[in-house]
Amino acid sequence: MAQQPIVYDITKDLVDQLVGLTHGTQTFDVRHKRDKVAAATQGSYDALFDPALPGLSLADRLLVALYATRITPSPLLAAHYRARAVEAGAAAADIAVAESGKPADAANPQLAAVLEFTRKLIEKPVEGDEAALKTLPAAGVSTPAVVTLSQLIAFLSYQTRLVAGLVAMKAAEGQSAGSAAADATTVVNPGNTEPGDVIKAHGFTNEVLEWKAWLDVVNVDTATSEQIAVLEESHPKAKVSDYYLFLVHQPEILRQRSTAFNAIMYAPGGMSRAERELGATVVSRVNGCVYCASVHAQRFEQLAKRNDVIGQVFEDPITAGTTKREQAIGKFSIQITEAQADVNAASIQALKDVGLNDGEILDLLHSDAIFAWANRLMLNLGEPVLVTV
Repeated sequence: MAQQPIVYDITKDLVDQLVGLTHGTQTFDVRHKRDKVAAATQGSYDALFDPALPGLSLADRLLVALYATRITPSPLLAAHYRARAVEAGAAAADIAVAESGKPADAANPQLAAVLEFTRKLIEKPVEGDEAALKTLPAAGVSTPAVVTLSQLIAFLSYQTRLVAGLVAMKAAEGQSAGSAAADATTVVNPGNTEPGDVIKAHGFTNEVLEWKAWLDVVNVDTATSEQIAVLEESHPKAKVSDYYLFLVHQPEILRQRSTAFNAIMYAPGGMSRAERELGATVVSRVNGCVYCASVHAQRFEQLAKRNDVIGQVFEDPITAGTTKREQAIGKFSIQITEAQADVNAASIQALKDVGLNDGEILDLLHSDAIFAWANRLMLNLGEPVLVTV
C-alpha cells in the first residue's frame, strides 16, 4: 500500500509547541517566513515516527530519541520523547536505560547496539566510522533499518539545535543591534589564500571529493517508482550518487530531508548564500566531516569569489573570519554545534551587534542545524574519496 502523503498542519507544529511560538509573535512570524523549512522539519518528524515504518519498532525509535535528546542535552525534547515512549508501550526498563543508564545495560542486545551507535553519533560524530556502522548489521539491523536509524539520529541532532536556537531567539525578542554593526564588514583579519588556490590543513581540503557508501545502495534499475521520484526531486545527480542511492532505501524520509536542505541552503532573500555556506563549512570543520567541508568550501568560493576565510576555518575555526561579521557567524556556528544548551539571548545579540537581522539569524541557525544532520550521515554511512584526474 502506498504511503499517504504527509500534509503540514501549522497548528500541530511540534517545534512551535515546544518553544512556545504563537501566531503574531516576532519569532513565530520570522520562522514561518521560511515555511517550507518548518513544513519539512515537521514532515521529517512525522516520517521518522510513522508507526507503519518497517524495521525498527516505533518504541525503539522513541527510545533512541529519548536517549539522544537526554545526552545532547535538550530537556524540552527529552520530556516530549519520554512521554511518547511511554505512550507507545516501551518497557519501563528500556526507558530507564534511555533516560539515565548506559547502552550496555539494555536487556536486548540489538537495542544496546542501537543506543551505543546513537551515543557515538550524538557525542562525537567522527567516531561513527565503518566499524561502528557495521555493529548494526551484526546485531541484526537490516540495511533499510540502518538508514532509518542514521537519519533519525541525524535529524535529532538538527532538531535539538533548531529548538535551542529558537528558544534563544524568542528570549532575545525586542533587542536591537549594537553600535558595532556599522563597521562589521571592515576587514580585520585578512587571509592569505587566493581564489583557485588548493587549501589543505589538518586533514581538510577544498579539493573535489567523491563519497562511497559502506553498505549496499539501491540499484537504480530495480528501484521502485517512489524511489525514482524521490531521487529526481532530491538532486540533479542523485541517481549516480552513493549518498542518495543509500538514503533512498527509505524514500519518504529522504524526500522530507531533501526538501528541508534545499529550502535552507537555496531559498532567496535573507542571509546571503555565501554566508550560509560559511556556516555550513564551520560546522563541518568542527564535526570533522572532511567531505562536507570540501563541498561547501568550494560553494563559498563560487559565491563569494574568494576563499581567504576558508583557509582560516580549516586552520582554526575559533579565530576564523576576515570581518567582525564573519567572526560572529563562526563563533555562533561553533557554539550551536558544540554546546547548543548554552545558546541564549546573548548569543543572538552578538549576531545582531554585527548587523544580522532576525531573518538572517534564522537562516544561519537553519544552515548550522542542517549540517548537524548532513555531517552525521556523511561520517557514519561512508567515506570521502579524492577525485583523481
